[in-house]
Amino acid sequence: MKKDECIFCKIANGKIPSATLYEDRNFRVVLDVGPATKGHALILTKEHFDDIFDIDAETAGRLFSLASVVARAMKKVLHCDGMNVLQNNGSIAGQTVFHFHLHLIPRYEGDSVQITWPQGTLEEETKEELIQLIKKEI
Repeated sequence: MKKDECIFCKIANGKIPSATLYEDRNFRVVLDVGPATKGHALILTKEHFDDIFDIDAETAGRLFSLASVVARAMKKVLHCDGMNVLQNNGSIAGQTVFHFHLHLIPRYEGDSVQITWPQGTLEEETKEELIQLIKKEI
C-alpha cells in the first residue's frame, strides 16, 4: 500500500484528526475510535510498515518501550484490572489495517472482551524440529 493511501499513515502524521495521547517524531498514540474497552489505544508508527515482518528491530524496540510507559500511565488513570497488548499480522491473524500498530486494551473485571484460544499440545518431536529450524534463522 502506498503511504499516501494508508489511513493510519494519515492519522499518525496528523493529516486526519485523532484523539492523540502522545506524539513524538516516530510514533503517535491515539484512542481507538472503535474501542474494545474504555481507554483502548493504538500506537501507530509514523513511518509505514505493513506488519511485524516489515518493521525493523530498532523501531520495534522503541515502540515496545513506549508501550510500557503508556500502559503504566493508562493503568494509573483508568484503574484497569489488566491489559492486553495485541498486534495482528496478516488477514488470517485478524489484521484489518495493513499498517503496523499495537493495541493497548485495558481490561476490567466482567468486561466482554474475548482474546482466547483452545490450548493445544506441544509434541516432543515437533518441539525439537521447530527449535532447530527457527534457531538457524535467528
